[in-house]
Amino acid sequence: MSGVQAPPRDPVLATRGLNRGLDAFVVQAAFDRGGDFVAFALGDGSVHFAPLAGPADEWKSTTVHEGAILGMAADAVAGGVVTGGDDGDFRRVKPDGEAVTLADLGSKWVEHVVTFAPGRGRDRDAPVMSCAAGKQVHLFDGTGRRLKTLDHPSTVTGISFDNRGKRVAASHYNGVSLWFVASKTDTPRRLEWKGSHIGVALQPDGEAVVTSMQENALHGWRLADGQHMRMSGYPTKPESISFSRSGRWLASSGADSVVLWPFFGGGPMGKPPMELAGGGNVLVSRVVFNPRSDVVAAGYADGRVVLADVESQRVLPVAPSGHGPVSALVWNEAGSHLAFGTEDGFAGVVDLSKR
Repeated sequence: MSGVQAPPRDPVLATRGLNRGLDAFVVQAAFDRGGDFVAFALGDGSVHFAPLAGPADEWKSTTVHEGAILGMAADAVAGGVVTGGDDGDFRRVKPDGEAVTLADLGSKWVEHVVTFAPGRGRDRDAPVMSCAAGKQVHLFDGTGRRLKTLDHPSTVTGISFDNRGKRVAASHYNGVSLWFVASKTDTPRRLEWKGSHIGVALQPDGEAVVTSMQENALHGWRLADGQHMRMSGYPTKPESISFSRSGRWLASSGADSVVLWPFFGGGPMGKPPMELAGGGNVLVSRVVFNPRSDVVAAGYADGRVVLADVESQRVLPVAPSGHGPVSALVWNEAGSHLAFGTEDGFAGVVDLSKR
């Protein structure tokens, strides 16, 4: 592991962030729900924890899986993260190195790890954690107790919760399965469209579901009436998709700009997408909306990271090129910090809060 760096050519990362070379593919990043740290999961099976307060050189690391980590998310409660690996384990990990196996799923790869925790004023909502292994999605409560296992017709390729943790959507070949988390009878609503669906996003208020597809397109369903929505024209697969906090916009990768589809005024069908932060003929590899504002972060195939404001269309460079394609990009819950990682093992976090 190299020491802390701050490239002088990038003022945001230099003045408001810290970064390291971690020597392995950064699979995912996640912020502690308590606000103490950001974690980076690597393809070599390790998790690296960077403190958000205190000395910048006090990063800690621990090996969690025998093999690659395939998915990671913030724990449903403060103080740790949960991970899935190609060793078949779903684990809860803390910065002190403590790692507890929540489920041993045998020879199945454990991936697409997603969690939900109630926000302020929603004490009646229950925390829930999930992971995919083969054709199954496993749901756990905040203590790590397994709640149920949901079966699908083919391998699960993505998981998404609504903004209450009440419904969960899982993408797979030929469509999506939509489930109620607390239902006593687990009968899903099947949303069908032929083809290979490789990821899924459930609109925050649960009005629509959208998948990314192998064939360089997005496909969606309006849940009120089952109306199909087709969004195409991408030069490559739009692997990363993210709804804005209000659900009015859907950001996507797969082009040399951030492609934003309007989910209002009758859109997206019949409405052209907005394109932001384009230029340079370098493809966007990751997108994620700020949870508190209509600002979208984008990572590119050359390692650049930028912020784009939907209303003003202004773009703020965050990190420079030169560190490999951006493979992980995430905001903290307050929308004040952004973390990113690349395929070459470069990891960074920036503090964008007002000072």
